[in-house]
Parts: sequence; structure tokens; C-alpha cells
Amino acid sequence: MVLLAATAVALVWANSPWSPAYQAMRDAVVGPAALHLDLTLAQWATDGVLALFFFVVGLELKRELVIGELSTRSQALLPVVAAFGGMVVPALLALLVGRGAPGMEQAWAIPVATDIAFALAVLALAGTALPVTARIFLLALAVVDDLGAIVVIAVLFSVGLNLVALAAAALLALLYWYLQRRRVTTAWLYVPIALATWVAVHEAGVHATLAGVLLGVLTRVGSDPGEPDSPAIRLEHRLQPWSAGFCVPLFALFAAGVPVGADALRSVVAEPVAQAVAVGLLVGKVVGIFGASYLMVSLTPASRPAGLSWRDVLAVSMLGGVGFTVSLLMAELSLDGPDVDTAKASVLLSSAVAALVAAAVLAVRSRAHRAGGTTR
Repeated sequence: MVLLAATAVALVWANSPWSPAYQAMRDAVVGPAALHLDLTLAQWATDGVLALFFFVVGLELKRELVIGELSTRSQALLPVVAAFGGMVVPALLALLVGRGAPGMEQAWAIPVATDIAFALAVLALAGTALPVTARIFLLALAVVDDLGAIVVIAVLFSVGLNLVALAAAALLALLYWYLQRRRVTTAWLYVPIALATWVAVHEAGVHATLAGVLLGVLTRVGSDPGEPDSPAIRLEHRLQPWSAGFCVPLFALFAAGVPVGADALRSVVAEPVAQAVAVGLLVGKVVGIFGASYLMVSLTPASRPAGLSWRDVLAVSMLGGVGFTVSLLMAELSLDGPDVDTAKASVLLSSAVAALVAAAVLAVRSRAHRAGGTTR
């Protein structure tokens, strides 16, 4: 709800008579130039604030890999393959639809990501009667999807690498890992190390949010005897409200303020890049996730999540089209000028359509489960 409210504020503000104030706020430069951190507020939201969101993603990924739904081969196989299909098919469709359009050499990455929080929220609201395995499948799928998006960001959007800064980031990450191994718990050490790692990664020419992922996956997830929760679990519980309630909405406030007038909507319909994003999210995601899952179960010993019919899997697959946060980030990284706003508008519209369609189908499947028709 906070995310939607921030998005609504951004859209209304950017399309109101006060839009110059919105642009001025986004473009205001703050930060020390000596450290190359004289960034606009929009860049701080993208590179800085969103790093905490990716740190939480890293914690979730580490938990799932060590003790969660991706900890064994049998558990991980189906969501991993489904996530792979949900990235490859949208990318291929986007390249096909937008072939030859300026910026498509990087813009194909925009529809590959699924928004974990948004997709899980829609499932929680509309799929109340579905077995818990639906949420587990979606969560594991989205975590692997985010890992793929992280790899794309690291490979596609890293330019002019500064090897000295990269080495400094590696040494700081190694120090973080060592302190975790030594069971050091004081925040007075970890916070400065985390900030220094972020600065080093930013200076290295790698997208700064990857610093959050790196430290997240280096955090200890196993509990010692007598320890109620591991550091990863404690941090996830403490930071998740800040990530979901502040960081992501703040990013949305700066990223979602795009024109939505008649001319803008015509551009979404007419521009090849916007068409590619829409087809990738609305068609590519569901075809990739469901198709990969169906082929995996048909051709290997893998089985559907317990209690779910193929119609349930299809309904959950539709949630993959909710790109939002990471897709907006990809749009900012891959495009320039007016094309950015057009691609963002396409992401917002496509994510909204995917959420509404998925919610309707999930509601139908929930009624079927309440009636006992789980196999239909």
C-alpha cells in the first residue's frame, strides 16, 4: 500500500502544474564531489537507498539457498527452471518485438525481472484459499529471478571498471565475511564497513546496489547452539520493514513520475521499446514460467508443487508479469532521454494489468479450492 501510494503521488505530481518542482527535486545534486558522490536525489534513490532493498534480497537469497526452498536439488529444480524460462522468453520476445529500435541492445533486460513484494502481496490478497505451496513456489521463483536480474545488472551495466576500487570492495567484503565467521555482532563495525563497501563498488564502475547483494549473501544464516536467530534472520526481520516501507517507495517516488497524458500513452502503444516491454511482461513471463514448469514436470521426475493443479501454476505464473521495482531500475539503466519515461510508463501499465489479471484468475482458483476442486 505504501508503494502504491508513493507511485500515485509521483504520477500525480509529475502530471500536475507543479511538475517543474518534481523535476527540480529529482535533479537536485547533493553529496561530496571529492568522492564522486555528487549525485542527484534520483540517483541517490537508485544507487543508494535501493542498496538496502538489494541487501534484504541478498539475505533472502542466502536463507533460501542454505535452509529454505532452494537448499536441496529436488526443491530447487522446478523454481530454478521456471525462473530461467521466465527470464529467457521475455528477453527473446522483447528483442523480437523491438528489433532495430534504438536502445534495445540493453532494453531487452527490462521485462526479465519480477517484483517479489508486489507479486506476493497480490497472491496473499487474491489467492487466500490456495495451498501454501503456491507462495513457496512463487517466493523461490522470484528469488532466483532476482538473482538473474542481479547478474544482468552486473554484466550489462558495468562500464569502465576501476580495478583498485574493485579490489578495495573485495577486501572490505572479505573483512565483513571474516567478522561474521568470528561471530562479531556490533553494528559499530558493520555499518562503516557496509558504507565503505558501497562507496568502493560505486567508484569501481559496478552498479552500487550490488554491494548490498554481496554483503547480504556473505551474512551468516546458520544459528549457533543457544542462538535464537542467526544474523541473517535477525537482519531480515529488522530491515524488511525499512526496505518495503521506505526504500522501495522512495525509489518509486523518484522513478515512477512519468507523463501519462494522451501523447505519453500513444508513445507506449506506438514505440517499439514500450511494445517490447509490454509483450515481455504480459506474454513472455507467463509463457516462460508456465512453459518451463510444464516441460520440466513432463520430461523429468520433477513434480508440481503439492496441492496445485496446472491451472493454479498458470495463475501463479501470471504474477511474474508484475515487474515494477527492478524493471523500473532496468529502464533507468538501459535507456536515456524520453525513451526512459516511455519504457517506465510501459512497465507501470503492464505491471498493473498483470496484477489485475492474475488477481482475477487467483480469485477464481481460490473459489475452486474452497469448493474442493483442487484438480480442475
